Amino acid sequence: MPECDLGFGLGLRTPHLRHVLTHWPQVDWFELISENFLDSGGYPRYALDRIAERYPVVMHGVSLSIGSTDPLDRDYLGRLRHLATATGARWVSDHICWTGVAGLNTHDLLPVPFTEESLAHMVRRVRTVQDFLERPLVLENPSSYAEFTGSVMSEWEFVSRLAAESGCGLLLDVNNVYVSSVNHGFDPEAYVRALPHDRVVQIHLAGHTHLGTHVVDTHDQPVADPVWRLYRLATSLTGPVATLLEWDDHIPPFPELLDELAKARRYTGAARDERARVLCG
Repeated sequence: MPECDLGFGLGLRTPHLRHVLTHWPQVDWFELISENFLDSGGYPRYALDRIAERYPVVMHGVSLSIGSTDPLDRDYLGRLRHLATATGARWVSDHICWTGVAGLNTHDLLPVPFTEESLAHMVRRVRTVQDFLERPLVLENPSSYAEFTGSVMSEWEFVSRLAAESGCGLLLDVNNVYVSSVNHGFDPEAYVRALPHDRVVQIHLAGHTHLGTHVVDTHDQPVADPVWRLYRLATSLTGPVATLLEWDDHIPPFPELLDELAKARRYTGAARDERARVLCG
């Protein structure tokens, strides 16, 4: 498992590529959406290659479909491995979900049933993917808006056992925990406390939209106060791990993203920086 804290990073989005190449901003690292660069050439790939020479990068995908019953896509995995090697990606991540079945891609992150059968199925697939990629696989808890009546365990128990039995790392999205907690009526702090904190190698922060009866994970506005409080709790339990601010719609100018990211440093405080120096040298 990756052990070194990368610090505070931002998602690498196309509107900001030229700004990054021109100003080389004070960001510790970047996360790229894998599918945006798997087959890209021209300026986007040129920009990524230059950025990867100067900053640590990690890859974050949305098409692994680790929970699907379809066979794993070996061609897709091969392209992931090639991109990870070319960019020196510290790790590859995706979501605890399925995105399609019978060859149909829904282009959505769909919830999995929290059952023993589903868990065993995903453990086998995670082990296969990690062997194929020859590098750590890190899986994220997605936001959800529906649950399976056949589930026999909580989401946090399922996530914890998946990490323990497959050897994968965890990407803890505290915004997704909050969104799902409102939609399904569970205690978000209990979720965060129950996870195996030594398996968490990355944390996501993002904004959401509260519609009164439910919350939608929109990634189009600043991080809400309840999510910041969950982040403070999470980092007090995990110690220093890579923190990433996601913003995918109504994307603001790059300096505004830096201002929002700076809040994460203030929430964790100087103690985090000291612990990071001890772990990473």
